[in-house]
Amino acid sequence: MSKPKIGVFSFASCEGCQLQILSIENELLDLLGRVEIVNFREAIDDKRNDYDIAFVEGSIVTETDAEEVREIRSHAGLLVTIGACAVTTGLNGMRNATERGTAWKRVYPDRELDPNVAPEVRRVSEVVKVDFEIPGCPIDRKELLYVVATLLQGQVPRLPTAPVCDECRRAGNPCLLDRGLYCFGSIARAGCEAICPSYGESCCGCRGLLEGAPIEELIEILGGKGYPREEVVVRLNQFNSRDEKVKALTEEQSRHRKEAAA
Repeated sequence: MSKPKIGVFSFASCEGCQLQILSIENELLDLLGRVEIVNFREAIDDKRNDYDIAFVEGSIVTETDAEEVREIRSHAGLLVTIGACAVTTGLNGMRNATERGTAWKRVYPDRELDPNVAPEVRRVSEVVKVDFEIPGCPIDRKELLYVVATLLQGQVPRLPTAPVCDECRRAGNPCLLDRGLYCFGSIARAGCEAICPSYGESCCGCRGLLEGAPIEELIEILGGKGYPREEVVVRLNQFNSRDEKVKALTEEQSRHRKEAAA
């Protein structure tokens, strides 16, 4: 029986999730005994389009990106997005909170806006059908191996749906909110083993927000600790600009700024 063929592709990203794949070392060697990698720019020179599973990293930021990911989808039996940039738009999505062309002008003040740049940064799932998502910035190596192994068995992987706060409690971490620091652990998806709070860093929600997350309640709590509403909304946009509640908050904030400037 022939081995399942895998392709790994990248769009707008730092490509850190691809490096996570390469960093699993011994496990990667075992994986290579079970699959055939036919397209992976970070690892091999060959490029073929006869893959069974496509792993896609990165946000869709140009019209060319959209065309290319549709082409990838047409060849793939399964398409799996990896990392925050592909799953939630990640840091790239912060452009969505600005007026069209504003971010471009900051970086390229002497150049006209490239017409190939899409009006909004999009998740891969907004352009093509995605069969499974592995969130995180970067992805968790153990989670990646679990997902690949489960898919190869023809089964559907299951990822955590609890908040990061649950993992913090199990790890015995002191609550950052109780210390007066901002943290999105109560509204963010778990699965990272609370790695950031475990090192005293705030959770920024890089794995996405929980369905029905109590965002307004958290904004009120953070406001009581000295974090202005506008700042919290900006921080929410760092990884979750495509979340419907975050989009609504961002649009509301933009209207208020325009009214104040009028």
